[in-house]
Formats: sequence, structure tokens, C-alpha cells
Amino acid sequence: MELFRNTNIDFLGKKWYFLAFSLIFSVAGLLSIFFWRGIPLGVEFRGGTLVYVKFAQTPDLDQIRSAMDRAGLKNPRIQRFGPASDNEVLIDLGLQETSEAALDRGKNAIIQALQKPGTASVAKQDLNNSGVPTLEQYLLQKDPLHLGTDAATQYHTMAQKIEDFRNKERGGVLSSVDDLRGVVPPEVISSLSEGFYTSDFVVRNVEIVGPQVGGQLRHQAIMATLYSLGGMLVYLWFRFEMIYGVGAVVACFHDTIITVGFFSLLNKEISLTVIAAILTLIGYSMNDTIVVFDRIRENIKLLRREPLADIVNKSINQTLSRTILTSGLTFLTVLSLYLFGGEVLRGFSLALVIGILIGTYSSIAVAAPMLVAYQDWRARRAGEAVARSLSTPRNKARVKAKA
Repeated sequence: MELFRNTNIDFLGKKWYFLAFSLIFSVAGLLSIFFWRGIPLGVEFRGGTLVYVKFAQTPDLDQIRSAMDRAGLKNPRIQRFGPASDNEVLIDLGLQETSEAALDRGKNAIIQALQKPGTASVAKQDLNNSGVPTLEQYLLQKDPLHLGTDAATQYHTMAQKIEDFRNKERGGVLSSVDDLRGVVPPEVISSLSEGFYTSDFVVRNVEIVGPQVGGQLRHQAIMATLYSLGGMLVYLWFRFEMIYGVGAVVACFHDTIITVGFFSLLNKEISLTVIAAILTLIGYSMNDTIVVFDRIRENIKLLRREPLADIVNKSINQTLSRTILTSGLTFLTVLSLYLFGGEVLRGFSLALVIGILIGTYSSIAVAAPMLVAYQDWRARRAGEAVARSLSTPRNKARVKAKA
């Protein structure tokens, strides 16, 4: 299948436009990385505390952010998490602690910040954010069923039933204590009403990534990228020539710089999934470049008398239909993933959307012109060497003798 045949676009004639385009985006990205925003690292790389919160209704991120500010939690990163219907929010507190007490501190800080004024008295606890141990301990103290010696076992079972019903049947958020009717005896519900209230949210999970682990992941991510580029350079050196490998690796490095620069300009966090996307686009861009290089190598053997620039132009035009078909279909796929894949995959899909566009462009506009520029430079060097050799006194004398 071909979209078009016998195209004759002068790609190398537009190399200065390509160079200007690449310089604008590369320099803008580098300036943002080193002098403006820096690289916005995800919690996996910088360390921090992540709190997953589910709400009964659609959460208002601005109100949540204001509540965090009032509670003294400055500049938290807040984003939606999962499908919109789940009403879940991910809050990055940035607290770099690794102890178990830090888990409770992070959870309690969020609960206190999100509680609405006047929701509960000091004596009451939040039923939606209470686990089995808290419920069991409360029921043991109150002993509403007067169970005596068997109280611990039965109240533990009831506490587990309450938690299971809340999490599995009501999505983690009870609207009132009366929702437990039919789950536990009425005496237990009456007792819980005296000591608990129900908020409109629940802290589902708290995760902590220590700064040392984040530093190790940063190092591993950089090394993974460099190793992949180095391995591809060696492979292309073996399969083609050194200049082919250098051109392809420079094109991939160009793609990586522009992609990371876009994330910096847009202030989007770079997480482990984004690193996976960058490694994927490096492989994708390299594959596209190899297809063009392979056609150039074939045409050099068939069209020995033509200038290299014409051969490269012809090779790019011959592979253009294949490039647009494969890149276009892949781009539509990752664009759909970006639009409909949810917040969790947003960074991954954004990196692929940018990377596939830039990777396809660089195979034509960066790698191929670099190959031609190098070969022209080498030809000029060879011509200058011959000219210098002929200009020596001995060679001049030989030329005169032959004349």
C-alpha cells in the first residue's frame, strides 16, 4: 500500500529551514531546562509522599489546593487520578521522609486539611478514614452487644465487615453511619453514631519514595538512555559505517532533547513511565532512520555516477510513503491514548506524541543531511590534500617534464 508514488521533493534543498527549526526548539528546551523551569522530576526521582484520595462527588482541584494552603501544606502537586467517574485525586506533598510515622503524618495532614469546618466535634472520629483496628478498639470499649469474653473476636469480625462494605460496596465513602444497616446489628450502628461521623472523602493509600531511592532511579534512567544510544551506535557502525551510526545517534539525541525540553516548557513531570516512553521513541526514531539509511546504501550501489545529495533525496522520497503510513498510524494511536487514556498515562502518551512527530522529522531532516554534509566535507578534504600534493616543487617538476 502506497499513499503516493514518484514523489520528487527536494528535502536537502530545505536543510537550512530544518536546521533553523531544530535550533529553535532545541535551544528553547535547553534554556528552559538549565535557566528557567529545570527538569520537573516526578516523585520517583526526587522523593516525596503521595496520597491517593477518593471523593463522594466530583472533586474541585482549586478548592482542594486552597484547603491545602490553609492547612500549611504549601505548593502540593494535585492531579486527577484514574477514570473521571472514580472521583480520585493524587496529592504529592513533597515530604521526603521514609519512616512509618511519616505515612500517618501524611494521611492525617490530608484529613485535617480536607475536613469541612463544623463537620464533626472534637470527640468524634471519621468513619470513612478509620480502619479495622480503630473500629475494633472503639467497639471493644463501648461493647454495645455486651458480648463479654468473646467480644474481641466478634467485634474484629464486625469491624472487618464494615471496612469491606465501605470499600467494596460503597467505593470507600459512606454517606452516613446509617448506610451500615443490614451489615451490623442496630446496637452497633447506634454506638458508632455516637463516636463517628462520615466525611465526603477517604484517603485510600499513602506512598513514600525516599530521596536516596530517587537519586538511584535518576542515575539509572540517565544510564539506560546513554546505554541505548551507545548500543545503537555500535550496531550501525558494524552494519553501515561510523558516520551512519553518528548521524542516527545525533538524531535520536536531538529527539530526546526536544522531548524533554517540551516537558520542561509545559512544566509536566518526568516520571518512570515518561522515561519508558523516551526509550521507546529512541528505538522508534532509530528504526525509521535505519530504513532511510538502508535505501541510501542500496541506491549508492545502483546510482554510482550521481551526486550523493541526489541519491539521498531519491532515497527519502522512495521511503516517504512507508514513513507516513507507519508514523501516521502510530501517531493516531498514541494521540488516542493521550486524549482518552486517563491521567495516569498522560505523561507517557504525551512523550510519545511529541517523540513520534520529532522522530519522524529527524530521520529526514537531521540524520540524512548530516550524512551528506560529512561526505561532502570528506571529499573537500581529499581534494585539498591532492591539490597540496600537486603544488609541491617535486610534483611541479614532474608535471613540467611530462609536458
